Amino acid sequence: MNAIVLAILVMVTLSLARVSVVFALIAASLVGGLYAGMPLAEILDAFNDGLGNGATIALSYAVLGAFAVALSRSGITEQFADRAIRGLNLDDDSGNRRLVGYTLLGALLAAAISSQNLIPVHIAFIPVLVPPLLKLMNHLRLDRRVAACVITFGITAPYMLLPVGFGAIFLNDILLANLNESGAAQGLEVTRQMVPLAMVIPIGGMALGLAVAVLWSYRKPRHYEDRDLAHGDETPAEAARHLAPWQLGVLSVALGGTVAIQLLSGSMVLGGLFGFALLSMSGVFRWHEQDGIFTEGMRMMALVGFIMISAAGFASVMQASGEVEGLVAGSAELIGDNKGLAALVMLLVGLFITMGIGSSFSTIPIIASLYVPLALGFGFSPMATVALVGTAAALGDAGSPASDSTLGPTAGLNADGQHDHIWDSVVPTFLHYNIPLIAFGWAAAMLL
Repeated sequence: MNAIVLAILVMVTLSLARVSVVFALIAASLVGGLYAGMPLAEILDAFNDGLGNGATIALSYAVLGAFAVALSRSGITEQFADRAIRGLNLDDDSGNRRLVGYTLLGALLAAAISSQNLIPVHIAFIPVLVPPLLKLMNHLRLDRRVAACVITFGITAPYMLLPVGFGAIFLNDILLANLNESGAAQGLEVTRQMVPLAMVIPIGGMALGLAVAVLWSYRKPRHYEDRDLAHGDETPAEAARHLAPWQLGVLSVALGGTVAIQLLSGSMVLGGLFGFALLSMSGVFRWHEQDGIFTEGMRMMALVGFIMISAAGFASVMQASGEVEGLVAGSAELIGDNKGLAALVMLLVGLFITMGIGSSFSTIPIIASLYVPLALGFGFSPMATVALVGTAAALGDAGSPASDSTLGPTAGLNADGQHDHIWDSVVPTFLHYNIPLIAFGWAAAMLL
């Protein structure tokens, strides 16, 4: 068995058994590295070298978590939720609960898509936008697993299809550039217009998975408790009673400023700090409470942050093992001359590679250099080659315990401790997106 396959199986098995994902990633790194023949000291060095790659995003999430808790402590989120619940009669057995639920899911989808293509803040919007909506979701009896599927679709499918924002980076700067570079010796020439067209069929599979999740899998009501996100001298409900109009204006400026500063500086940390500092000075909570609120927010995001850091170390070990090339070469030997089997195996191998590295953006250069000569050797057209490489790289984004496409939704939906990362984010997105991606990616490779 290839070391990467073994490591992924260890990570997934331990995670499904409800072992801490951080422990699962560390254990899988050791198992995979030792199986690949790496000395223990080399494994630890590679793991430690990779930790820094996840530190920035983990710190960013911690700061944004502090800002989210500060918003909750101000009482504005409680006020918003209570007004929405009363205005929409959500505590009555009215028939509009389902309509409101679909509207909320549509808003989450629009926000997620905008975060990739219109206002490219990526997953930074989740810790700020989602926790304030949890109480509303509770009274809608909305299954948070469907919310996880909606957010994951919104932060993955758009950049694989629309060449604007992060989509321009993924489709043009990474996928297109690496395809042409890897296929130059074989005469491959892919144009910008070909790349999004080749990804239409695979993304269609994801859209079908989204429809199944929303309309069938998680349509039944699910009950959650109303829990305060912040604790202090006052409850959020008490704080909401004495919010002054000018403080509401400051809250609006804090929200807008957080996004604007992140876009201008490229730093989620600076954006979150600006929003938290502005709320601290506005008097929406007492000055002596700010340290406790900041700490509470960082604690809320601690698990996600440590998973991100550990995932970066795990990816570093997998790359240092040198087993990626062996995995592709070993798979090619099993295929023979069967073109359909070749497409399926390449997609499955891409799933393991991307789940190990945790990011399609980082996986493309590795997969393209190995897959393009292999695909052209089997007689796949340029469009089919684009679909194979693009789908193979995207497979691990949804459904991986270590991907920010699943960690992001968990960070927001688990703010009150009622959403499990593996069983409520990873498993639903894997079933509804990875399986259709493999099927529709295979169909695209055979039809294009």
